[in-house]
Amino acid sequence: MSYAIESIAKSIGARRMGKHKATIDWLLTDSRSLSFPEETLFFALTTKRNSGVRYIPELYDRGVRNFVITEEDFKLIENGELKMEKSGQDDAQPILNSQLSTLNFLIVPNPLKALQKLAEAHRDKFKIPVIGITGSNGKTIVKEWLHQLLSPDRCIVRSPRSYNSQIGVPLSVWQLSEEAELGIFEAGISEMGEMGALKRMIKPTIGILTNIGGAHQENFFSLQEKCMEKLTLFKDCDVVIYNGDNELISNCVAKSMLTAREIAWSRRDIERPLYISRVIKKEDHTVISYRYLEMDNTFCIPFIDDASIENVLNCLAACLYLMTPADQITERMARLEPIAMRLEVKEGKNNCVLINDSYNSDLASLDIALDFLVRRSEKKGLKRTLILSDILETGQSTATLYRRVAQLVQSKGINKLIGVGQEISSCSARFDDDLERYFFPNTEALLTSGILKSLHS
Repeated sequence: MSYAIESIAKSIGARRMGKHKATIDWLLTDSRSLSFPEETLFFALTTKRNSGVRYIPELYDRGVRNFVITEEDFKLIENGELKMEKSGQDDAQPILNSQLSTLNFLIVPNPLKALQKLAEAHRDKFKIPVIGITGSNGKTIVKEWLHQLLSPDRCIVRSPRSYNSQIGVPLSVWQLSEEAELGIFEAGISEMGEMGALKRMIKPTIGILTNIGGAHQENFFSLQEKCMEKLTLFKDCDVVIYNGDNELISNCVAKSMLTAREIAWSRRDIERPLYISRVIKKEDHTVISYRYLEMDNTFCIPFIDDASIENVLNCLAACLYLMTPADQITERMARLEPIAMRLEVKEGKNNCVLINDSYNSDLASLDIALDFLVRRSEKKGLKRTLILSDILETGQSTATLYRRVAQLVQSKGINKLIGVGQEISSCSARFDDDLERYFFPNTEALLTSGILKSLHS
């Protein structure tokens, strides 16, 4: 969804300086990740080590015209202390020499809180189921497995990778679009008082608590205190899913007095809403039997470790609550794929460096992966080749999706594109004529073409 700059200023309670007409699609907090400058709103965040306002001249030079800053930062700009150095200029010029008719500064007390407030306003426009996931471990795996299990039937928007922080959550929620039928977002905290802001942005209708462990424990007096803080996320949920055999979690849920329905799965208590009657580990897979609403079923997963079994049971409960048929659950559980928790970097042939992001395929993840590619290639002075298959189940039209992909490819300075699939091949004309590009209908055609053997540093 796009927003006029006037609408955004009103949503975040900003004082607007500037008259530049703008429509915003993208939010930016890291100057290195810029892709679509004309449609971008940059939030100049301040951290312990850095200040986002320092990057405004560079971003202006790269085409960004919309900025969220503090009153103090605007005074620096007004006084000419923030200068820009455009290529070909001998002298640094104050950024306001370009006149406010070509710029927008949205002035707020705190850009981070403004970013979160904008995400809240955006989230309020959607009346769809939203799954909020928190816990010490397993959040990303549960999110990605739920996507694998549910995406064949729904258009899903989910957190890119592990975007679960005070900055990551608003950027994740901002991805919600008119096509979205389900949202899945992670929420991670490291100290008391953080979950309230995440809860207001995510507003989950379905809550999943994966587990409670020692991660970030230094800022909490006890595991119980941390568990209670995490449960804040679920205050207004319709249903909460958790391991009913975990005494700490069960006690905290009882103390929190949540009004939500509970699906507390158990391997010991047959009276629980979801009873796991049998877990049998084989050599390379696990057989799980369960009872839900007085119906018995069985499925297999291609994992045998305890963590994967616990994560799968949380996914099972969510699928059952969303009324996914048992036969579909059985079929899809057997095909669950392991999750690469970060971009994999491998040394390839002919001095190539391979960056593997094959587990995740959507526009936001492509943006992150290409940003990673740019930084790696700049350090080593390497050319940039993108091998991209069809991006499926985005809810966008093929033309719109690949127009965005083409813009990303151009903005990241990709030298060579190898497209694999019917959809991306049908949109070959959308990519820049100066780009070296090749398209193949399927993987077999790519492998037999010999083009991969020609890749070199």
